[in-house]
Amino acid sequence: DRLGARASAKLRLCALAGAPVELSRHWRPADGVVIVDAARGGGGPPGSIYRFDALAGPLPGGVFAVSTHALGVSQGIELARALGQLPRRLWVYGIEGQDFRRGAPLSAEVLAAIEVLAAQLEIDPLSAALPDPERRGA
Repeated sequence: DRLGARASAKLRLCALAGAPVELSRHWRPADGVVIVDAARGGGGPPGSIYRFDALAGPLPGGVFAVSTHALGVSQGIELARALGQLPRRLWVYGIEGQDFRRGAPLSAEVLAAIEVLAAQLEIDPLSAALPDPERRGA
């Protein structure tokens, strides 16, 4: 929603409402793709932002396991990898959540991180600069 409010010619936004195994359908024929998702267990406090180069290898186990579906973003990416359907660049950003109960409001830390990441992605979607302590797998 925050990125949609900041829409620019640099971004084609797609909110995935279906199962993550449908990811590759949404990024064809894109050269570069950025995925933003909730994260849990990344090692940082709520609101931490993690960045992963998904072409370098599988995402860390468990970080993107938060899903309302049987499969998460990690599994969707791995399916696309197995089928040879990855884009030329694929960055995955995760924001460490705090409360994952259904209907729970976002914490102030998570809301602040959303704003930081949305602003960075608006400037340069495929190489958003993040503070070093929050970078993982970049």
